[in-house]
Amino acid sequence: MKLNAIVAGVGMTRFTKHPDKGLKELGREAIEKAVADAGLTLSDLQAAYVGNCAAGLVTGQESVRGQVILHPMGVGKIPIINVENACASGSTALLQACVMVSTGIYDAVLALGVEKLTHPDKMKSFAAFAGAMDIDELTEMLADLAKQASEEGGGAGQNRSMFMDVYAMAARAHMERYGTKKEHFAMVAAKNSFHGSMNPRAQFRDVMTVEQVLADRLIVEPLTRSMCSPIGDGAAAAVVVSERKARELGIAKPVRVVTSVMHSGWNRRDDEPDTVELCAREAYEEAGIGPRDVSVIELHDASAPAEIMNYESLGLCAKGEGGKLVESGATRLGGRIPVNTSGGLLRKGHPVGATGVAQIVELTEQLQGRAGERQVAGARIGLAQNGGGKKGNDAAAMLVTILRT
Repeated sequence: MKLNAIVAGVGMTRFTKHPDKGLKELGREAIEKAVADAGLTLSDLQAAYVGNCAAGLVTGQESVRGQVILHPMGVGKIPIINVENACASGSTALLQACVMVSTGIYDAVLALGVEKLTHPDKMKSFAAFAGAMDIDELTEMLADLAKQASEEGGGAGQNRSMFMDVYAMAARAHMERYGTKKEHFAMVAAKNSFHGSMNPRAQFRDVMTVEQVLADRLIVEPLTRSMCSPIGDGAAAAVVVSERKARELGIAKPVRVVTSVMHSGWNRRDDEPDTVELCAREAYEEAGIGPRDVSVIELHDASAPAEIMNYESLGLCAKGEGGKLVESGATRLGGRIPVNTSGGLLRKGHPVGATGVAQIVELTEQLQGRAGERQVAGARIGLAQNGGGKKGNDAAAMLVTILRT
């Protein structure tokens, strides 16, 4: 969808385990930072879209999550819309906010993504992931995963998110078809650890070598622990405004959301493009650019193999060449197309409802030259790819968003 919305301000918490903070505290911190960054006050907000995935299962808070966060801050009367769309909840909230601004309905809208995933009972956290697919198909899928996973197969959904088993199966298929190596997945994790080490808001900030990633604890073949995104808590917020409001605010270097394309999974044929490729093609066309025009990318590396496969679906390289692309150094800071300068989901963390908006925070700061040590020189165009859930043989929800200065 072609859009004309400007990101006036962004803010986020550190992504980590926050045992003493709930949705209200996490949301408040991100919102206050974003509103201040925009040079606005809470009273300037005309609507709010709040993305959250798992609060009902993990904390028990259902139905009115956005209102619960915003009311104690003194924000009421305005429309507050709660958005739940698996790991794409935050990016879906942002899309809705941008649509309302682009159509002229509002001048200033808040998009918030927030998640509290950690819980003393880890089964509650894992249940949140299991619920992101058709529960009628879940029992059959768990049985299939147990048969196909080579090690700890019976642990799917019990001692790990079952999505790691889904990613592991896709990784093994990619290795068999294209000759991709486990070392390539380790290169992704090591690269993102280097990027994350420079991000003060990242959950993990230690730098890992390829050898250390490979030697880490095996989760399910071929994935070691550091090839899998962690469970954590956090919030990210963006205030999007109209051109008129941006002029009024005197934004020196406005970041414009020019398009955001969303598709849902279906039972596609093997020769059909997946949801990422479908979204990317449309987004490039609507933005009038190609993959080589993009300066920096934040993509959904819920597992290291996912990053390699998303390189291919986003058109950064040919099918089967993702391993060679990361090996070349092209996706590292200083390379041709830096990917996941924030550290990505692997190192920044993945509080699922907050992830999509956190990508926009990173890209906005990159395009405005505010990324510090992680800054991509001359960044002008940013792309975010965020998806989640599973239906059929693809993601249940997928978005590709393009920003530019």
